[in-house]
Amino acid sequence: MAEIAPNFSSSVKLKYVKLGYQYLVNHILTFLLVPIMLGILLEILRLGPKRSSSSGILSTSTSSRFFAPRFSSFSLLPSTLILKNNPKSVDFQMRILERSGLGEETCVPPAMHYIPPTPTMAAARDEAEVMIFSAVDSLMEKTGIRPKDIDILIVNSSMFSPTPSLSAMVVNKYKLRSNIKSFNLSGMGCSAGLISIDLARDLLQVHPNSYALVISTEIITSPSYYKGSERAMLLPNCLFRMGAAAILLSNKWRDSARAKYKLVHVVRTNKGADDKSYRCIYEQEDKEGKVGINLSKDLMVVAGEALKSNITIIGPLVLPASEQLLFLFTLIGRKLFNSKWKPYIPDFKQAFEHFCIHAGGRAIIDELQKNLPAFRRARGGVQDDAPPLRQHIVVFALV
Repeated sequence: MAEIAPNFSSSVKLKYVKLGYQYLVNHILTFLLVPIMLGILLEILRLGPKRSSSSGILSTSTSSRFFAPRFSSFSLLPSTLILKNNPKSVDFQMRILERSGLGEETCVPPAMHYIPPTPTMAAARDEAEVMIFSAVDSLMEKTGIRPKDIDILIVNSSMFSPTPSLSAMVVNKYKLRSNIKSFNLSGMGCSAGLISIDLARDLLQVHPNSYALVISTEIITSPSYYKGSERAMLLPNCLFRMGAAAILLSNKWRDSARAKYKLVHVVRTNKGADDKSYRCIYEQEDKEGKVGINLSKDLMVVAGEALKSNITIIGPLVLPASEQLLFLFTLIGRKLFNSKWKPYIPDFKQAFEHFCIHAGGRAIIDELQKNLPAFRRARGGVQDDAPPLRQHIVVFALV
Protein backbone atom coordinates (compact mmCIF):
# COMPACT_ATOMS: atom_id res chain seq x y z
CA MET A 1 0.00 0.00 0.00
CA ALA A 2 1.55 3.30 -1.14
CA GLU A 3 2.35 5.99 1.40
CA ILE A 4 0.06 8.93 1.55
CA ALA A 5 1.84 12.20 0.49
CA PRO A 6 1.88 14.90 3.15
CA ASN A 7 -0.55 17.78 2.78
CA PHE A 8 1.82 20.69 2.33
CA SER A 9 -0.99 23.15 1.94
CA SER A 10 -1.94 22.60 5.56
CA SER A 11 1.67 22.41 6.84
CA VAL A 12 2.64 24.98 9.45
CA LYS A 13 6.18 25.29 8.04
CA LEU A 14 4.87 26.07 4.56
CA LYS A 15 2.76 28.82 6.08
CA TYR A 16 5.83 30.58 7.41
CA VAL A 17 7.66 30.14 4.12
CA LYS A 18 4.78 31.78 2.33
CA LEU A 19 4.74 34.68 4.80
CA GLY A 20 8.47 35.09 4.41
CA TYR A 21 8.18 35.11 0.63
CA GLN A 22 5.46 37.76 0.74
CA TYR A 23 7.46 39.92 3.17
CA LEU A 24 10.58 39.63 1.01
CA VAL A 25 8.79 40.56 -2.19
CA ASN A 26 6.87 43.43 -0.59
CA HIS A 27 9.97 44.93 1.07
CA ILE A 28 12.67 44.04 -1.45
CA LEU A 29 13.16 47.75 -2.29
CA THR A 30 13.81 48.51 1.36
CA PHE A 31 16.33 45.70 1.65
CA LEU A 32 18.17 47.03 -1.40
CA LEU A 33 18.20 50.70 -0.26
CA VAL A 34 19.32 50.08 3.34
CA PRO A 35 22.88 48.96 2.39
CA ILE A 36 23.14 51.78 -0.12
CA MET A 37 22.05 54.43 2.41
CA LEU A 38 24.34 52.91 5.03
CA GLY A 39 27.26 53.13 2.60
CA ILE A 40 26.45 56.76 1.79
CA LEU A 41 26.23 57.60 5.50
CA LEU A 42 29.62 56.03 6.19
CA GLU A 43 31.15 57.91 3.25
CA ILE A 44 29.73 61.23 4.50
CA LEU A 45 31.16 60.61 7.95
CA ARG A 46 34.54 59.88 6.39
CA LEU A 47 34.61 63.00 4.19
CA GLY A 48 33.65 65.45 6.93
CA PRO A 49 31.04 68.26 7.03
CA LYS A 50 32.56 70.61 4.41
CA ARG A 51 33.17 68.05 1.69
CA SER A 52 29.95 66.25 2.47
CA SER A 53 27.93 69.44 1.99
CA SER A 54 29.58 69.94 -1.38
CA SER A 55 28.79 66.38 -2.32
CA GLY A 56 25.19 66.88 -1.28
CA ILE A 57 24.86 69.96 -3.46
CA LEU A 58 26.36 68.12 -6.40
CA SER A 59 24.08 65.12 -5.88
CA THR A 60 20.98 67.28 -5.74
CA SER A 61 21.93 69.20 -8.84
CA THR A 62 22.60 66.06 -10.84
CA SER A 63 19.41 64.32 -9.80
CA SER A 64 17.16 67.32 -10.45
CA ARG A 65 16.67 69.73 -13.29
CA PHE A 66 16.91 73.48 -12.77
CA PHE A 67 16.54 76.21 -15.33
CA ALA A 68 17.67 79.86 -15.32
CA PRO A 69 15.78 81.58 -18.11
CA ARG A 70 17.13 85.10 -17.22
CA PHE A 71 19.46 86.81 -14.76
CA SER A 72 20.64 90.30 -13.83
CA SER A 73 23.48 91.66 -11.70
CA PHE A 74 24.49 94.87 -9.92
CA SER A 75 26.18 97.35 -12.23
CA LEU A 76 28.14 100.55 -11.57
CA LEU A 77 27.21 102.05 -14.90
CA PRO A 78 24.78 104.60 -13.38
CA SER A 79 27.81 106.39 -11.95
CA THR A 80 28.57 107.61 -15.45
CA LEU A 81 25.63 109.95 -15.05
CA ILE A 82 28.16 112.24 -13.37
CA LEU A 83 30.19 113.86 -16.15
CA LYS A 84 29.19 110.98 -18.43
CA ASN A 85 29.97 113.04 -21.51
CA ASN A 86 33.52 113.78 -20.37
CA PRO A 87 35.28 110.73 -18.90
CA LYS A 88 38.57 112.67 -18.90
CA SER A 89 37.18 114.87 -16.13
CA VAL A 90 36.36 111.78 -14.07
CA ASP A 91 39.90 110.44 -14.54
CA PHE A 92 41.33 113.82 -13.58
CA GLN A 93 39.32 113.95 -10.36
CA MET A 94 40.35 110.39 -9.48
CA ARG A 95 44.04 111.31 -9.84
CA ILE A 96 43.57 114.39 -7.66
CA LEU A 97 41.76 112.37 -4.99
CA GLU A 98 44.49 109.74 -4.91
CA ARG A 99 47.17 112.40 -4.31
CA SER A 100 45.14 114.74 -2.12
CA GLY A 101 46.16 113.21 1.20
CA LEU A 102 42.57 113.06 2.44
CA GLY A 103 42.16 110.73 5.41
CA GLU A 104 39.58 108.02 5.98
CA GLU A 105 37.68 110.21 8.45
CA THR A 106 36.71 112.77 5.80
CA CYS A 107 33.31 112.67 4.12
CA VAL A 108 31.05 114.46 1.67
CA PRO A 109 27.52 115.59 2.56
CA PRO A 110 24.49 113.36 1.84
CA ALA A 111 23.47 115.41 -1.21
CA MET A 112 26.73 114.40 -2.91
CA HIS A 113 25.89 110.70 -2.51
CA TYR A 114 23.08 110.88 -5.03
CA ILE A 115 23.52 110.12 -8.72
CA PRO A 116 23.67 112.78 -9.96
CA PRO A 117 24.43 115.02 -6.93
CA THR A 118 21.64 117.30 -5.71
CA PRO A 119 23.23 120.54 -4.41
CA THR A 120 19.91 122.24 -3.67
CA MET A 121 19.27 125.10 -1.28
CA ALA A 122 17.34 122.80 1.07
CA ALA A 123 20.19 120.25 1.12
CA ALA A 124 22.71 123.01 1.81
CA ARG A 125 20.64 124.26 4.75
CA ASP A 126 20.40 120.72 6.13
CA GLU A 127 24.17 120.32 5.92
CA ALA A 128 24.73 123.67 7.64
CA GLU A 129 22.37 122.77 10.48
CA VAL A 130 23.96 119.38 11.09
CA MET A 131 27.52 120.69 11.22
CA ILE A 132 27.00 124.02 12.98
CA PHE A 133 24.55 122.77 15.60
CA SER A 134 26.74 119.74 16.37
CA ALA A 135 29.80 121.94 16.91
CA VAL A 136 27.92 124.44 19.09
CA ASP A 137 26.24 121.72 21.18
CA SER A 138 29.60 120.10 21.85
CA LEU A 139 31.16 123.44 22.80
CA MET A 140 28.36 124.31 25.22
CA GLU A 141 28.64 120.90 26.84
CA LYS A 142 32.40 121.27 27.33
CA THR A 143 32.30 124.83 28.66
CA GLY A 144 28.99 124.76 30.53
CA ILE A 145 27.98 128.03 28.91
CA ARG A 146 24.30 128.76 28.30
CA PRO A 147 22.89 130.38 25.14
CA LYS A 148 21.80 133.47 27.06
CA ASP A 149 25.42 134.03 28.20
CA ILE A 150 26.66 134.69 24.64
CA ASP A 151 27.19 138.38 23.86
CA ILE A 152 28.82 138.21 20.41
CA LEU A 153 28.16 135.76 17.57
CA ILE A 154 30.28 135.49 14.41
CA VAL A 155 29.62 132.88 11.71
CA ASN A 156 31.63 132.53 8.50
CA SER A 157 31.05 130.46 5.39
CA SER A 158 32.58 131.50 2.09
CA MET A 159 30.40 129.81 -0.51
CA PHE A 160 26.98 129.50 1.12
CA SER A 161 25.31 132.77 2.04
CA PRO A 162 21.53 132.21 2.37
CA THR A 163 18.79 134.54 3.52
CA PRO A 164 18.21 134.51 6.47
CA SER A 165 21.91 134.24 7.21
CA LEU A 166 23.66 131.39 9.00
CA SER A 167 24.14 133.61 12.04
CA ALA A 168 20.38 134.22 12.10
CA MET A 169 19.89 130.45 11.93
CA VAL A 170 22.02 130.04 15.06
CA VAL A 171 20.15 132.83 16.86
CA ASN A 172 16.83 131.17 16.05
CA LYS A 173 17.98 127.68 17.05
CA TYR A 174 19.39 128.62 20.46
CA LYS A 175 17.02 131.54 21.14
CA LEU A 176 19.87 133.96 21.77
CA ARG A 177 19.31 137.34 23.36
CA SER A 178 17.77 140.18 21.37
CA ASN A 179 20.73 142.47 22.08
CA ILE A 180 23.35 140.01 20.81
CA LYS A 181 25.92 141.41 18.39
CA SER A 182 25.61 139.06 15.43
CA PHE A 183 27.80 138.97 12.30
CA ASN A 184 27.79 136.75 9.21
CA LEU A 185 30.93 136.70 7.00
CA SER A 186 30.86 135.22 3.49
CA GLY A 187 33.08 135.17 0.41
CA MET A 188 36.29 135.63 2.42
CA GLY A 189 37.97 132.39 1.41
CA CYS A 190 40.45 130.33 3.38
CA SER A 191 41.32 133.10 5.82
CA ALA A 192 37.74 133.71 6.99
CA GLY A 193 38.24 131.68 10.16
CA LEU A 194 41.10 133.85 11.40
CA ILE A 195 39.35 136.99 10.18
CA SER A 196 36.47 136.00 12.45
CA ILE A 197 38.89 135.58 15.35
CA ASP A 198 40.32 139.03 14.60
CA LEU A 199 36.84 140.55 14.54
CA ALA A 200 35.94 138.85 17.83
CA ARG A 201 39.11 140.20 19.44
CA ASP A 202 38.33 143.75 18.31
CA LEU A 203 34.78 143.50 19.64
CA LEU A 204 35.91 142.07 22.98
CA GLN A 205 38.30 145.00 23.40
CA VAL A 206 35.37 147.45 23.47
CA HIS A 207 32.82 145.19 25.20
CA PRO A 208 34.20 144.10 28.59
CA ASN A 209 33.02 141.06 30.52
CA SER A 210 31.65 139.34 27.38
CA TYR A 211 31.60 136.00 25.60
CA ALA A 212 32.17 135.73 21.84
CA LEU A 213 31.11 132.61 19.94
CA VAL A 214 32.92 132.09 16.62
CA ILE A 215 31.64 129.43 14.20
CA SER A 216 33.62 128.60 11.08
CA THR A 217 32.39 126.23 8.39
CA GLU A 218 32.19 125.61 4.67
CA ILE A 219 29.08 124.17 3.05
CA ILE A 220 29.98 121.69 0.30
CA THR A 221 26.36 121.44 -0.88
CA SER A 222 26.40 125.07 -1.97
CA PRO A 223 24.73 126.17 -5.22
CA SER A 224 28.24 126.86 -6.54
CA TYR A 225 29.14 123.14 -6.43
CA TYR A 226 30.71 122.68 -9.84
CA LYS A 227 29.20 120.19 -12.28
CA GLY A 228 31.19 121.10 -15.37
CA SER A 229 34.45 119.89 -16.90
CA GLU A 230 36.98 122.72 -16.40
CA ARG A 231 39.89 121.21 -14.49
CA ALA A 232 40.76 124.36 -12.55
CA MET A 233 37.16 124.47 -11.33
CA LEU A 234 36.99 120.74 -10.51
CA LEU A 235 39.75 120.99 -7.90
CA PRO A 236 37.54 122.29 -5.06
CA ASN A 237 35.23 119.29 -5.54
CA CYS A 238 38.19 117.00 -4.88
CA LEU A 239 39.94 118.82 -2.04
CA PHE A 240 37.27 119.94 0.42
CA ARG A 241 35.01 117.94 2.72
CA MET A 242 32.42 118.43 5.48
CA GLY A 243 33.25 120.06 8.78
CA ALA A 244 32.70 122.92 11.18
CA ALA A 245 34.36 124.34 14.27
CA ALA A 246 33.13 126.49 17.14
CA ILE A 247 35.35 128.36 19.58
CA LEU A 248 34.49 130.48 22.61
CA LEU A 249 36.46 133.65 23.34
CA SER A 250 36.19 135.51 26.63
CA ASN A 251 37.63 138.62 28.26
CA LYS A 252 36.41 137.67 31.74
CA TRP A 253 39.12 137.32 34.38
CA ARG A 254 37.57 134.22 35.91
CA ASP A 255 38.02 132.32 32.63
CA SER A 256 41.79 132.83 32.58
CA ALA A 257 42.36 129.84 34.88
CA ARG A 258 40.39 127.33 32.82
CA ALA A 259 41.25 128.67 29.34
CA LYS A 260 43.24 126.31 27.10
CA TYR A 261 44.71 129.14 25.01
CA LYS A 262 45.45 132.83 25.25
CA LEU A 263 45.11 135.02 22.17
CA VAL A 264 48.23 137.19 22.01
CA HIS A 265 48.69 138.41 18.43
CA VAL A 266 46.56 138.44 15.28
CA VAL A 267 48.31 139.63 12.12
CA ARG A 268 46.42 140.04 8.86
CA THR A 269 48.03 140.58 5.48
CA ASN A 270 45.70 141.75 2.70
CA LYS A 271 46.93 141.30 -0.87
CA GLY A 272 43.63 142.16 -2.52
CA ALA A 273 45.11 145.19 -4.29
CA ASP A 274 47.19 142.87 -6.49
CA ASP A 275 45.31 141.55 -9.53
CA LYS A 276 46.83 138.05 -9.34
CA SER A 277 45.97 137.80 -5.67
CA TYR A 278 42.46 139.06 -6.30
CA ARG A 279 41.71 136.45 -8.99
CA CYS A 280 43.65 133.46 -7.61
CA ILE A 281 40.41 132.03 -6.13
CA TYR A 282 37.55 133.29 -8.26
CA GLU A 283 33.91 132.26 -8.51
CA GLN A 284 32.78 132.35 -12.11
CA GLU A 285 30.89 130.61 -14.90
CA ASP A 286 32.55 128.29 -17.39
CA LYS A 287 31.88 128.22 -21.13
CA GLU A 288 28.70 126.23 -20.54
CA GLY A 289 27.39 128.68 -17.95
CA LYS A 290 28.03 126.39 -14.97
CA VAL A 291 29.12 128.16 -11.79
CA GLY A 292 32.18 127.07 -9.84
CA ILE A 293 35.36 128.18 -8.09
CA ASN A 294 38.42 128.65 -10.29
CA LEU A 295 41.72 127.91 -8.54
CA SER A 296 44.41 129.78 -10.45
CA LYS A 297 47.86 128.37 -11.19
CA ASP A 298 49.25 131.44 -9.44
CA LEU A 299 47.65 130.42 -6.14
CA MET A 300 50.77 128.96 -4.55
CA VAL A 301 52.93 131.91 -5.65
CA VAL A 302 50.41 134.37 -4.26
CA ALA A 303 50.10 132.42 -1.02
CA GLY A 304 53.89 132.34 -0.65
CA GLU A 305 54.16 136.11 -1.07
CA ALA A 306 51.38 136.71 1.44
CA LEU A 307 53.06 134.35 3.91
CA LYS A 308 56.38 136.18 3.60
CA SER A 309 54.70 139.52 4.24
CA ASN A 310 52.84 138.09 7.21
CA ILE A 311 55.95 136.54 8.75
CA THR A 312 57.85 139.79 8.29
CA ILE A 313 55.25 141.51 10.46
CA ILE A 314 54.78 138.82 13.09
CA GLY A 315 58.47 137.96 13.43
CA PRO A 316 59.47 140.96 15.58
CA LEU A 317 56.45 140.34 17.81
CA VAL A 318 57.29 136.75 18.74
CA LEU A 319 60.94 135.96 17.97
CA PRO A 320 63.57 136.16 20.73
CA ALA A 321 66.17 138.92 20.57
CA SER A 322 68.91 136.51 19.40
CA GLU A 323 67.01 135.57 16.26
CA GLN A 324 66.07 139.16 15.55
CA LEU A 325 69.72 140.27 15.79
CA LEU A 326 70.87 137.53 13.40
CA PHE A 327 68.20 138.57 10.93
CA LEU A 328 69.20 142.23 11.28
CA PHE A 329 72.94 141.54 10.80
CA THR A 330 72.23 139.46 7.70
CA LEU A 331 70.00 142.17 6.28
CA ILE A 332 72.65 144.86 6.88
CA GLY A 333 75.35 142.64 5.36
CA ARG A 334 73.35 142.13 2.20
CA LYS A 335 72.76 145.85 1.87
CA LEU A 336 76.35 146.98 2.55
CA PHE A 337 78.64 144.15 1.46
CA ASN A 338 77.19 141.42 -0.72
CA SER A 339 73.65 141.33 -2.05
CA LYS A 340 74.11 137.66 -3.01
CA TRP A 341 74.15 136.55 0.60
CA LYS A 342 71.29 134.25 1.38
CA PRO A 343 68.70 135.94 3.59
CA TYR A 344 68.60 134.55 7.10
CA ILE A 345 65.46 132.59 7.86
CA PRO A 346 64.68 132.86 11.57
CA ASP A 347 64.11 129.72 13.60
CA PHE A 348 60.45 130.09 14.52
CA LYS A 349 60.65 126.96 16.66
CA GLN A 350 62.19 129.17 19.32
CA ALA A 351 58.98 131.20 19.39
CA PHE A 352 56.35 128.49 18.84
CA GLU A 353 55.98 125.01 20.23
CA HIS A 354 53.37 123.95 17.68
CA PHE A 355 52.44 124.99 14.15
CA CYS A 356 48.89 124.76 12.85
CA ILE A 357 49.05 124.71 9.05
CA HIS A 358 46.11 125.43 6.82
CA ALA A 359 45.70 122.00 5.22
CA GLY A 360 43.64 123.07 2.22
CA GLY A 361 45.71 120.71 0.10
CA ARG A 362 48.96 118.76 0.09
CA ALA A 363 50.56 121.38 -2.18
CA ILE A 364 50.18 124.03 0.53
CA ILE A 365 51.98 121.90 3.11
CA ASP A 366 54.72 121.00 0.61
CA GLU A 367 55.25 124.68 -0.23
CA LEU A 368 55.54 125.60 3.43
CA GLN A 369 58.06 122.84 4.02
CA LYS A 370 60.10 123.99 1.05
CA ASN A 371 60.35 127.63 2.12
CA LEU A 372 60.30 127.41 5.91
CA PRO A 373 62.49 124.81 7.65
CA ALA A 374 60.51 125.28 10.85
CA PHE A 375 57.49 123.70 9.20
CA ARG A 376 59.27 120.50 8.16
CA ARG A 377 58.64 118.76 11.45
CA ALA A 378 55.10 120.11 11.60
CA ARG A 379 53.94 117.97 8.74
CA GLY A 380 52.10 114.86 9.76
CA GLY A 381 48.54 113.69 10.15
CA VAL A 382 46.80 117.05 9.96
CA GLN A 383 44.97 116.15 6.80
CA ASP A 384 44.36 112.60 7.95
CA ASP A 385 42.78 113.67 11.23
CA ALA A 386 40.98 116.85 10.16
CA PRO A 387 39.16 117.28 6.87
CA PRO A 388 40.34 120.15 4.65
CA LEU A 389 37.56 122.70 4.91
CA ARG A 390 39.14 125.88 3.59
CA GLN A 391 38.90 128.54 6.29
CA HIS A 392 37.88 126.56 9.37
CA ILE A 393 40.79 124.13 9.40
CA VAL A 394 42.90 126.33 11.69
CA VAL A 395 40.07 126.83 14.16
CA PHE A 396 39.31 123.09 13.94
CA ALA A 397 42.80 122.28 15.20
CA LEU A 398 42.34 124.53 18.22
CA VAL A 399 38.97 123.18 19.37
